[in-house]
Amino acid sequence: MTRRRPKIKELSRKGIYIIPNLFTSGNLFCGVFAIIAVLDGKFTTAAIAILVATIFDMLDGKLARLTNTTSRFGVEYDSLSDLISFGVAPGLLAYAWALRPYGRLGWAALFLYVVCSALRLARFNVQVSGPESKDFIGLPTPASAGLIATMVVFDAHVSSFGLDVRPLIVLFVAYLLAFLMVSHLRYRSLKNLNLRDRKPFGVLVGILLVFLVLVTAPQVMLFLLCALYVLSGIFEKPIVALYRRVQEQNAKERPDPLAAYMDEEIDDIEDKEIILKH
Repeated sequence: MTRRRPKIKELSRKGIYIIPNLFTSGNLFCGVFAIIAVLDGKFTTAAIAILVATIFDMLDGKLARLTNTTSRFGVEYDSLSDLISFGVAPGLLAYAWALRPYGRLGWAALFLYVVCSALRLARFNVQVSGPESKDFIGLPTPASAGLIATMVVFDAHVSSFGLDVRPLIVLFVAYLLAFLMVSHLRYRSLKNLNLRDRKPFGVLVGILLVFLVLVTAPQVMLFLLCALYVLSGIFEKPIVALYRRVQEQNAKERPDPLAAYMDEEIDDIEDKEIILKH
């Protein structure tokens, strides 16, 4: 206890940054609100609260970097909030919404999801103290929670999952997400996305099209975007390897322009020699 008192006094003396921690508190509030909504049986409301929590989670880190107010306290507070909003809340939502009929197998999936979320956040805190990476190692907890939340919203919108099929799908997704969070797969980070620099004209057109489709059918598009991001870590390497192999194969089959030019020159010389002989 005596060793910790100087650190507590130092924190009290220096204080904490208000703006980013307010957004982190908003993230935590949404997580607690989602848990209450799950207990009340309001699954769609809980899913929307989790999605709002992801917005607060993105904003607090962005504001901390923009205003140069990052701190160790903020990192720890953010991780504790993420465990509630993106670990406990989506786990309870998945269990109450679809996994309850499976009994022990269902609550085992809930426990595994929460544990893997905690392990993912603990590993992220350790990685923060090391060299900064442009990619995430393992599926980020907000993306994992976002997939569960958008599944609930998508189901409420289209009502296409039957009562017998939906639990099986969600059970598989819960175990898959737990595995992906603690895996060593790389996921692209949007932290270093710089929109202030000049971009090709097609980038603006693509962003506008995605925005229009998202506004037209947000329940479907949000689910598809989250699903694509979750699958990107699994299939990115095979797709990139296949693309490179095709490019190499095409490069081998493509004729060398210099060799083709030399062949034409040789053919012209031979034709001229034949004409001179005659």
